[in-house]
Amino acid sequence: MTNHIVLFEPQIPANTGNIARTCAATNSPLHLIEPLGFSTDDKHLKRAGLDYWNDVQVIYHQNLEAFMAYLGEKKLYLVSKFAEQTYSDIDYTVDEDVFFIFGKETTGLPEEFMRAHAEDCIRIPMDDTHVRSLNLSNTACMIVYEALRQQGFPNLERSHTYETDKLK
Repeated sequence: MTNHIVLFEPQIPANTGNIARTCAATNSPLHLIEPLGFSTDDKHLKRAGLDYWNDVQVIYHQNLEAFMAYLGEKKLYLVSKFAEQTYSDIDYTVDEDVFFIFGKETTGLPEEFMRAHAEDCIRIPMDDTHVRSLNLSNTACMIVYEALRQQGFPNLERSHTYETDKLK
């Protein structure tokens, strides 16, 4: 099973770069649904992803319809502040690929699309009286690591010895 991070029309290159870094750390493919609000050659995108960008499997989709055709019957969760289900209440230990789609920073996911998939919408609890939303890259990181935690962190190192290990 593989966890996939999907960004619908991302607009801020630093967010996408940070998410690419999370994808490199978690072996998660990154799907980018066009149009993008920046070029993937953008220096800010590369800087945010640092030297990890080349270690990420990036898959581009021309639009949401093309992504959905690619997805087929695979499991998709829509991450939204409007959802009623909490992300940590979902069982991600299914023996299949799981896709998490995140909306663009300014407007989120299209309302019609969300209504059509309401049962698959998940939310991170927060105090909505203080903020409109959480940062996209923080949200993607929280969601994928919860899925990985439930899955037992497959193919990830739980500890590592470094040449200049500060704890040894």
